[in-house]
Amino acid sequence: KEILEKYHDLFTLQWEGVIGSMCVPSQAEWEQLLTNCSAFLFYGMERFMSHVSLNWLVAMNIPKCRLVILLDLVRSQQSYKRITNSDIHKSCLHIALERPTETAMLLSLTGVGSVIATQWYTTFQENAERLEVLFKNFLSFGKTAGQTVHILQS
Repeated sequence: KEILEKYHDLFTLQWEGVIGSMCVPSQAEWEQLLTNCSAFLFYGMERFMSHVSLNWLVAMNIPKCRLVILLDLVRSQQSYKRITNSDIHKSCLHIALERPTETAMLLSLTGVGSVIATQWYTTFQENAERLEVLFKNFLSFGKTAGQTVHILQS
């Protein structure tokens, strides 16, 4: 929340979404957010794809979304229980499609221009630091996604 407030003036007036524990988005809300945006940010627990329906995503066409940033893969005891209970009802192939590389490929196939994603489990603090670097370089310095990822890697 602090990072969003810090960079608020640099955002467009069309910034919209769900913040914090306001509510859990429905599949229709996920679809609306992804299809009506030029950039999409997910900052949350576990795998992004554990929050959206795989069948729904692969049927989507979202070419207006030029950039998806997935700052996910944060685990808590509560999120681990939720994901474990959810994964029981999924096939091994389905779970494999929720991994970071596969998620990036699926988003790319739906028309997303670029995907920036974490590759392994991390903490909220580490993702907050990544978000700060992303916003500073995108919004304050006007750097490209490639330049910003290069900064994140170093």
